[in-house]
Amino acid sequence: MGELRLNNKSVLITGADSGIGKAVALLFARQGANIAIIYHADDEDAEKTQNDIMMIGRRSILFRGDINDYEFCEKTAAKVAEEFGGIDILLNNAGVQFPAEDIEQLEEENIRKTFDSNIIGMILLTKVVFPYLKEGGSVINTTSAVAYQGHEELVDYSATKGAIVSFTRSLALQSKSKGIRINAVAPGPVATPLTKETFGEEEEDPSKPPFERNATPEEVAYSFLFLASTESAQITGQVLHPNGGLIVNG
Repeated sequence: MGELRLNNKSVLITGADSGIGKAVALLFARQGANIAIIYHADDEDAEKTQNDIMMIGRRSILFRGDINDYEFCEKTAAKVAEEFGGIDILLNNAGVQFPAEDIEQLEEENIRKTFDSNIIGMILLTKVVFPYLKEGGSVINTTSAVAYQGHEELVDYSATKGAIVSFTRSLALQSKSKGIRINAVAPGPVATPLTKETFGEEEEDPSKPPFERNATPEEVAYSFLFLASTESAQITGQVLHPNGGLIVNG
């Protein structure tokens, strides 16, 4: 067995109770990391993810709360650093979406929830985690192909994903002198509980070639692993595109 790529690293992930976040959490655990998870509401899924991580033989702690609550973010970051002896990697993955076919149908409450969950909470959590990151640490943000292509039913969601790209690039410039890398992953269509709930998509045939179906969360997770590991030591301010061949600029 080869050397573990994240051996004894301390990782904090938002939205790891299902989908891409869960796949990344399990992959990172198999590579030797201890995983702290922030989730919003689904106790059962979060506890299952935690149990799966512990079955791998790594430590895992759960925090239920809202990343728009600044005090919650502060307390969580401090607790993770205390329990794991620091924070090496922050993975900002939490997000919501509310489709609408017409901008006039967008509800103000949902617009604000989308921005709060997808970008404002991300910035708040990153701000409080940042003092714990040391040289060689990294932040990885989940954006989306819709940041570049747009989406006719996800106008506000697409706007937040574009904001994440700009946030990633700007923070990377600020963080160079500290030796902390800031990158993002922009998946294309992925078969997750969120997309199924939002669009009612049927489960696809996994035997189809990768470019003829939506990605699985596990396929996308390896892009996050690359950005978290030393193999990507020369990469910061960049976005990886595991999108099945969509041509995007960025």
